[in-house]
Parts: sequence; structure tokens; C-alpha cells
Amino acid sequence: MILAERFARAAEALEGTPFRLHGRRPETGLDCIGLVACALADCGQAVAALQGYALRNTEIDRHLGFAARNGFQPTKGSTLRGDLLLVVPGPAQHHLLVSLGGATCIHAHAGLRRVVRQPQPRDWPVMRHWRLVDLA
Repeated sequence: MILAERFARAAEALEGTPFRLHGRRPETGLDCIGLVACALADCGQAVAALQGYALRNTEIDRHLGFAARNGFQPTKGSTLRGDLLLVVPGPAQHHLLVSLGGATCIHAHAGLRRVVRQPQPRDWPVMRHWRLVDLA
């Protein structure tokens, strides 16, 4: 099974996990970075965790290397299962979604206070689009 599929399945397995800002453990809660980190770890990947961010950030350029450090490469075009999307849900808000294919995603939803599967919100512009590289 390719790494992107394993990553998507690992993210799906975390559905229902409580939300917690800076959360890195499913037992205590995850935020969007924690969801990505846990799903990667569950695939046996080494994880370079991201630190030092807030719920709202006006400047995120220093954090964008998180994707590359964890095996994701920038991509364009259609979104595939296991892709990672950086979206902008509101002013000074940046958020990661894991694509489950089509228009469905999974993410740590701060408002609903848990990891949820849902259609990708059309009113959340995609700022970056990455694909997990399978080095095997």
C-alpha cells in the first residue's frame, strides 16, 4: 500500500478524537498539526513536529517548511487521497486538511471540538497543496 493511502487511513482512524490546541496525543486531543503528525507516526514515519504557533497567525511563512520536513512536496491540480491542504478559513487563520479523495477531508475542527470528516468547505481558499512522497 502506498504511503499516501496509509496516511489517509491513519488520519481516518483518528476521527472523533477531541480537539486541543497544540495537542499531539490522541488520548488528550489533537489540533490540525497534531492530526498530521499522529497520522504520519502511525505510518511509521519520523515526524518533525511544528511548534510556536497560535490559533490565529498573521505570518506563517516560517512554518511552511513543516510539510517538506515531513515528506510532502508541493503539487498542483486535482486533490488526491492523502494530499495535505493548507486552507484559510478566516482572517489570520490557517488550517491543515487531509484529503480523503474527491471533495472529502478530515481535520481537527476547533469549533466542533473534535477531528471530523466532512466535505471540504468551498469558502476556505487553498493556500498550499502538498503530496506525500513515497520514497520506497
